[in-house]
Amino acid sequence: MAIPRGIEENMANLADRMIRAARLDVNLYEEVEADRGATKQAMLVVVLSSMAAGIGWITEVGVSGLIGGAVVDLAGWFVWAFLTYWIGTRLLPERQTHADLGQMLRTTGFSAAPGVLRVFGIIPGMWNLLALITSIWMLVAMVIAVRQALDYRSTWRAFGVCAIGWTIRLVFLFFLFAVTRGLGPQG
Repeated sequence: MAIPRGIEENMANLADRMIRAARLDVNLYEEVEADRGATKQAMLVVVLSSMAAGIGWITEVGVSGLIGGAVVDLAGWFVWAFLTYWIGTRLLPERQTHADLGQMLRTTGFSAAPGVLRVFGIIPGMWNLLALITSIWMLVAMVIAVRQALDYRSTWRAFGVCAIGWTIRLVFLFFLFAVTRGLGPQG
């Protein structure tokens, strides 16, 4: 059965955008910032990256890592994107900063593209290395995404906004983990 042409083109467009995002192509981040139709694609990138994290995490924590890893990763992305938007537009804007939450969700969604490689964490002994490499890669992509979405001239300001949001996200994830861990079987 053949894939309908429109779906095939959309898949090719998404794959091209994900590759460009992973290559840290500044023009890609400008493109998706302006393309309101790219919101669903950005969400799909995050879902794919989150699922890859869940699959890769299986070797570390078992099958519960598949769902738990994916859900925690997805929730963490949304919290980080929202915090970065709020911090970048309210606390640390530059004079020319203008963005809405949709622009931030689209650009930061595509910054998760390198995370798809975490699926290879399923190879025994690979998870920690892949998690480290992809985390750094996604952080760099996030800084670029934030710089472009917030129209910053300063990469350092974008890095600072990302670092503040990332730290708050870690606290959120720590409490989410503590709460969900507390709901599991005792003993």
